Amino acid sequence: METKIVKLECGDGILSPEDKAALKEAGEVLKKGGLVAFPTETVYGLGGDAFNKASSQKIYAAKGRPSDNPLIVHICRFEDIYQIASWVPGEAERIARAFWPGPLTMILPKSDLVPRETTGGLDTVAVRMPSHPAARELIACAGGFVAAPSANTSGKPSPAAAQYVVEDMLGKIDMIVDGGQVGIGLESTIIDLTVSPPQILRPGYVTREMLEKVLGTVEEDAVLLSGDSKKPPRAPGMKYRHYAPRGELTIVQGPQEEVVRYINSRAAKEKAEGEKVGVIATKEALSLYRADVVKSVGSRRDEEEIARHLYNILREFDREAVTKIYSEGFSSRGFGQAIMNRLLKAAGYRVVELKEGTENI
Repeated sequence: METKIVKLECGDGILSPEDKAALKEAGEVLKKGGLVAFPTETVYGLGGDAFNKASSQKIYAAKGRPSDNPLIVHICRFEDIYQIASWVPGEAERIARAFWPGPLTMILPKSDLVPRETTGGLDTVAVRMPSHPAARELIACAGGFVAAPSANTSGKPSPAAAQYVVEDMLGKIDMIVDGGQVGIGLESTIIDLTVSPPQILRPGYVTREMLEKVLGTVEEDAVLLSGDSKKPPRAPGMKYRHYAPRGELTIVQGPQEEVVRYINSRAAKEKAEGEKVGVIATKEALSLYRADVVKSVGSRRDEEEIARHLYNILREFDREAVTKIYSEGFSSRGFGQAIMNRLLKAAGYRVVELKEGTENI
């Protein structure tokens, strides 16, 4: 398959006439059952017609994604939620007013319009309204309902820049809409509104604290920061290994001096054994590490910077054939929880906890 690549201008979030023409073309591709990768404010999505069973099946095939892993239906107008959900509680309306358009996905009971091929066989539907102007224009041009997971090969880090979409999807899909680097860099928060109290199934930019200001009590799925769940996935990203580089990733947590000492010791040993070792470091400690490749993910004081850089760094390690990767750990509160959730999944929950000169794996 030949994949057409179109590059958007959209400076300052404003779509040019050329951008709109390209997105109209992309919308026609989706209407005809094709697949289009496109930018959102979180990561790039791989879009298909949400009401077309064959389109959803094509998405799973292009990604190599298990068919029981639900897709997210993207809309561009709030009122369209009533077509794809059989019931919309007041909580959905309140958090939509607070956070839509934006990086928040709601789980609701699905309507009969949404095929089970789109929902991974579930009776619920994941729905969000992105804030990226190109994403919303594309959704409108496609008829208003676009099913889209992240535009990467299943299991690999999600693409925060178009170059990584090209790496994974060239020749597999009809079109790639290149909107440059995305703004957030991590997937949307997912909240399940079919349970009471509402429950966060995937952390993201919209934090529990932010949601509780609107909804009151909000719980978190028990496995957000662990790998113990053997239950069927209730939302995208819950069951399968995600965001993983080719190299073996280990997270090291503890006092900064102990973390640096441990990582440098492991790096020296593994380099001597023929491994190529990489380190994901914060700016504050960057100069302290001794490894083949040391990359700054950003300042520990700026979680948004860390989120923007994380997936790109994991992709860069793949390009540089790094075989062993060590990363500093991060806060498990606020937006830091989303960062740690993605790192833990990327590492297969391989964590070293350091305390007073000892470690436990």
